[in-house]
Amino acid sequence: MVKAGIAGMGFMGWIHYLAYQRCDNVQLTAFCTRDEAKLNGDWTSIKGNFGPAGEVVDVSDLNTYSDLDELIGDPEIDLIDICLPPALHVDVAVAALNAGKHVLIEKPMALSTSECDEIVAAAQANDKQALVAHVLPFFPEHMYLRGLVDSGEYGALLGGHFERVISDPLWLKDFWDMEKVGGPLVDLHVHDAHLIRVLFGMPNAVSTNGRMRGDVVEYFNSQFLFDDPSLVVSATSGVLRQQGRSFMHGYEVHFEQATVQFRSAFHVDEADISSLKIIDSQEQVIRPDLGDADEVSAFVLEISEAANAIESGNASALLGGDLARDAIELCHAQAISAAGGEAVMIDN
Repeated sequence: MVKAGIAGMGFMGWIHYLAYQRCDNVQLTAFCTRDEAKLNGDWTSIKGNFGPAGEVVDVSDLNTYSDLDELIGDPEIDLIDICLPPALHVDVAVAALNAGKHVLIEKPMALSTSECDEIVAAAQANDKQALVAHVLPFFPEHMYLRGLVDSGEYGALLGGHFERVISDPLWLKDFWDMEKVGGPLVDLHVHDAHLIRVLFGMPNAVSTNGRMRGDVVEYFNSQFLFDDPSLVVSATSGVLRQQGRSFMHGYEVHFEQATVQFRSAFHVDEADISSLKIIDSQEQVIRPDLGDADEVSAFVLEISEAANAIESGNASALLGGDLARDAIELCHAQAISAAGGEAVMIDN
């Protein structure tokens, strides 16, 4: 069984901790944090924009570290799960890989393509896996979509539109700092950039119209351009300064014989979640039953996928570092396009 240690016990570290409790093929044996209260199991200060709030946790069966080098040096650990701020990802990932550990890096993989390339190179040099925790493909509505693509039930993909919009994340320190977190493109839209890369391959170019907050793209529309001009793929993402709607995401994906729609939004008064719908060429509207997965279930599948990749020695088709690196390249190309007002070519 794969044994893991979490580096960083903030909101994502907490969500990953909950997921490890439900995984059958990986065991959490350690964690690292500089917070004395958290080292002793008091995680009540942890809060995020979804899922349960932090609790008091029994950590007596876990190795606890306040120093990252000690966590990385733990001989029992196979996998370092990096849940630290994005600016720290590259240094910790490379150090862990050089120490002979696999890594699972919370998205974004890093803040630049050069940093992503450094991580991929370290993984290759040490014959270890650099996995990136892009959880979106593991949510039920996205798993169902991927199943339709793989099966070819409704014919070939024709394109789609993807949305991901949040209110101003006042709770997230340094969100607008491109050297620490990366702003709406790198920290938020990267989910959909990764999904677009998985579903459609790497575009040849991007064209983005964006509203700026200083030098940072605040809100934008992007068109992704492919060899096949009839493949129409676009995305809308960013921040709107209306705190009454904390989060909204969704997609509309077109096949030759059907359109698949999903959209959900979380308002201060209630959630507005539209069930997944398939509108087919036979004038039917199909509403598949996606089950009753909770907010942690997708992370259980994500971490299990990482453990399977490590145990089998086979690269993950969804969590691979090369895919995550491409998503970061797309985000930066979109930022350049928005700032310059012209399409930007992608060097495939």
